[in-house]
Amino acid sequence: MANAMHNLTYGLFVLTAKDGNKDNGCIINTVTQVTSEPNRISITVNKSNYTHDMIVKTGEFNVSILTENSKFETYKHWGFQSGKDVDKCEAISFNRAENDIIYIADETNAYISAKVISSIDLGTHTMFIADVTAMEVFSDDNSVTYDYYHKNIKSTNQKSDAKKKGFICTVCGYIYEGDTLPDDFICPWCKHPASDFEPIK
Repeated sequence: MANAMHNLTYGLFVLTAKDGNKDNGCIINTVTQVTSEPNRISITVNKSNYTHDMIVKTGEFNVSILTENSKFETYKHWGFQSGKDVDKCEAISFNRAENDIIYIADETNAYISAKVISSIDLGTHTMFIADVTAMEVFSDDNSVTYDYYHKNIKSTNQKSDAKKKGFICTVCGYIYEGDTLPDDFICPWCKHPASDFEPIK
């Protein structure tokens, strides 16, 4: 059965935050301008993400807008591992904004800095409403959409996994190897349930 939710339009972004000396970030797909005067945006972040807790504590974050030129390895780096376990800023290129939070200039076309003014508890996620405090445009490269990512970035990586036996997450591309996928399985990368997996053909 087709999932109509996959037809909604999304972008993909690197969300970054800083708590003390600790820098971290993750991939999110929900960043929206909510007002222009004052200039405000909303982001929605899964509570299981370490970056979520950093934003709750500090009230500040940056969003780096990924482009169609971004590589699957970038999504793996920022989205498929936790900052609780690894230093995501080790051996990568980044810059610091005026708020002292990092942003990613490679494979992105702009960044936005923001300060939280309110939040809404959505159960598994929190929506943060924030004032834009700074921003910079790097290029006119097309921003990557969720659809483009699935059809052109993730699909290229999936072809290399085609010989594996198991199930693949239709959201992020995680491969579960085995003959049977447990009904209560949760994707370790994007936290989506077994219903978002399909057999590798």
